[in-house]
Amino acid sequence: MLYEYLVKNYKVAEPIFFSDVKLEGITRSAINQQFKKLCDEGKLVKYENGIYYIPKKSKLNGTVGINADMVARYKYISRRGRIDGFYSGNFFANQIGISTQVPNKVEIVSNNIAAKVREIPIGKRTFIVRRANIKVTEENVHVLQMLELLKNLDAYLDEDYSYAKEKFRTYINVHGITREDVDLYIREYPVNVFKFYYELRLDDVFA
Repeated sequence: MLYEYLVKNYKVAEPIFFSDVKLEGITRSAINQQFKKLCDEGKLVKYENGIYYIPKKSKLNGTVGINADMVARYKYISRRGRIDGFYSGNFFANQIGISTQVPNKVEIVSNNIAAKVREIPIGKRTFIVRRANIKVTEENVHVLQMLELLKNLDAYLDEDYSYAKEKFRTYINVHGITREDVDLYIREYPVNVFKFYYELRLDDVFA
């Protein structure tokens, strides 16, 4: 019963969180026993405590599984059609092209953490996860991600402000961010965000 449910609801080599699996009429203890049995049979693989996946057979008769980055993304950023967070810090600065720095620890802002900030070990990686001050949704994720980066912009810049402005312009246009979106959230951020918003003259981008 559990295996049929998992095959129906999860793709192969996709993280399965034990806490997400709920079957009507079956206790958590019984579900845990079924997970163990499926692992013993090779139908599931346990990645870490509470995290599993359906293995994918490779052409070399091995199996393809999940990795730490995928688990972090599913747990803290998005899974099953729901947006809960976003990448931040140097990792995001590198993504949009204002920095060439490659951080050892990827930073994430997420709804799915109770502490203000924690270092989370996953596999052989460590992620810095911060609690979102504003609930992250599909509608606001991109504007919040941009404002979060503006908090400490100077720490990430490899080039001058004019170069950064063009990178932000591209990001704003790609994601359809409006001045109204910014106005809705910017007052919830520290004064540094206003400072960098002004220094970059981002109002011109929306003109």
